[in-house]
Amino acid sequence: MKKDIRIAVSGKSGCGNTTVSKLAAESLGLRFINFTFRSLAEERGMTLEDVLARADEDDAWDREVDSRQAQLARENGGCVLGSRLAIWMLTEADLKVYLTARPMTRSRRIVMREGGTLEAVAAFTEDRDRRDRERYRRIYRIDNDNYSFADLIIDTDDRSPSEIAAMIVEKARQIGS
Repeated sequence: MKKDIRIAVSGKSGCGNTTVSKLAAESLGLRFINFTFRSLAEERGMTLEDVLARADEDDAWDREVDSRQAQLARENGGCVLGSRLAIWMLTEADLKVYLTARPMTRSRRIVMREGGTLEAVAAFTEDRDRRDRERYRRIYRIDNDNYSFADLIIDTDDRSPSEIAAMIVEKARQIGS
């Protein structure tokens, strides 16, 4: 397989973008890139909620995250970029993967990862999806509910992260050979 392959993995919160991208990168011996609002919040000593609120008011937050992750993906050869907009932002990706899951599955995963009550996380996740969709349309004219152009669309509801990563690795090897 070629070592300069670039793989973009997208999906909404709780679909497994980060976990699956990391596993696929490790399996393929590629760099893993995942610079998100959460990364920016940690970098600046803020909460994710604060960054999201500011992003609602100022497009510079989205533009910074998106440009930094795309720049990282374009540097130094092959990689797996996992983010909400990876398949849209890394237009030259050799493989574009979109992960889906039912809202309740996503919320359960987020509760397991971050804690909280299922009801509160489900409400926050639904609101975040709406806010993200509105911002992406306003800033980039991207409809993140239209991912039909992806090379591989995987329903993650009943699959483990390792099963999903294996599907991506198999497709990458087919493309890269």
